Amino acid sequence: MWFNKMNNRVVVTGIGIVSSIGIGVKSFWGQLVSGKCGISPVTAFDVSGYDNKVGGEVKNFKAEEFIPKERLKNIARASQFAISATKLALEDAGRDILCIYKDWIAVMMGTTMGEGGMIEEIDKHWTGLGEEDVWGLTVSKYPSNAIANNISRFFNINGINFMIPTACAAGNYSIGFGYDMISTGRVKCAIAGGADPFSRIGYTGFGRLYAMAPEKCQPFDKNRKGMIVGEGSGVLILEELESAKKRKAKIYAEILGYGLSCDANHMTAPRVEGIVKVMEKAIKNSGVKKEDVDYICAHGTGTPANDKTECEAIKRVFGGLAKKIKVNSLKSMLGHTMGAASAIEAAACCLSISEGMIAPTINYETPDPECDLDCVPNKAVKQKCKIVLNNSLAFGGNNACLVIGSI
Repeated sequence: MWFNKMNNRVVVTGIGIVSSIGIGVKSFWGQLVSGKCGISPVTAFDVSGYDNKVGGEVKNFKAEEFIPKERLKNIARASQFAISATKLALEDAGRDILCIYKDWIAVMMGTTMGEGGMIEEIDKHWTGLGEEDVWGLTVSKYPSNAIANNISRFFNINGINFMIPTACAAGNYSIGFGYDMISTGRVKCAIAGGADPFSRIGYTGFGRLYAMAPEKCQPFDKNRKGMIVGEGSGVLILEELESAKKRKAKIYAEILGYGLSCDANHMTAPRVEGIVKVMEKAIKNSGVKKEDVDYICAHGTGTPANDKTECEAIKRVFGGLAKKIKVNSLKSMLGHTMGAASAIEAAACCLSISEGMIAPTINYETPDPECDLDCVPNKAVKQKCKIVLNNSLAFGGNNACLVIGSI
């Protein structure tokens, strides 16, 4: 039985993306390596009273292209993103896997805000005409677990279903959990990733924290002013290697392992020690050598504290090797997509491995002595990538580092 097998190798055979720069692998990757910026004026709600007026909104998304109209009324925006990204990932991997693996498929998704827009709807009705005016359908669409559940219901998947709410590290957590399930033989295939919608709640919250840049996100730049809120979904199809080979699947990359840590210190201030610990754990758990790491997809939010702390941690872990490693931030183009961030970034890591290309950190203008790493400024570079680290550093110091390798 599959359950009894241990230490199975885990590979990525499908990628689905919904983002502000592109929907689907081809569009997303083409725009990413060209340095396309997905930050634009916010249209989801009135921002005239806000200091910040831009975000990484997905403006060209048409849910009815992925989900029948009669089902849309029961599915909120984060779930729409997640189902759409899953559909794209399954098509990329070959839809036959749903028939091949049947009940041996797991669904695990991550999020930060969940269906935040539904809270706004509930509040609007409650404060307007009282609790009797709150629609039952709105309440049923709100719980965060609805995201993973909606995927399972839409595709009729009866295996393990799990939702992980570890904020902006949730995508990496979900992929790591999927890796565990496959490597230990509990499932043969996992749909893993993250999704988060653009919401007034998130936008207001980060504005109140004074963490947002007014116009653009400039990770690692000396004059960086903060992050910019985004939205979207990233989904990976994970499979056991031998099964993927047997069905002659296209293989992007291999998940080699991951590390987790918690700073246990502060909700928003990252600690160098926590980031060092998570990278060290990931490297050890994956059995790779530090000198073999070619590229680090950084958390890189563009806030002064985050970028400085992450760069210091990378230098502590890699010592003299640090400046030889490419370190970029996709948030310069996408904004911070919360629970979707590390999942979308993991997809980009897989594409970097399969395509031999590393996307740029855009908006880089002035070098910062405290962030003196090769941040792939403004222009993509051709480079063969053997081992890649994907860093995610979430609220509360919940850190996750995913290790991805060539196959």
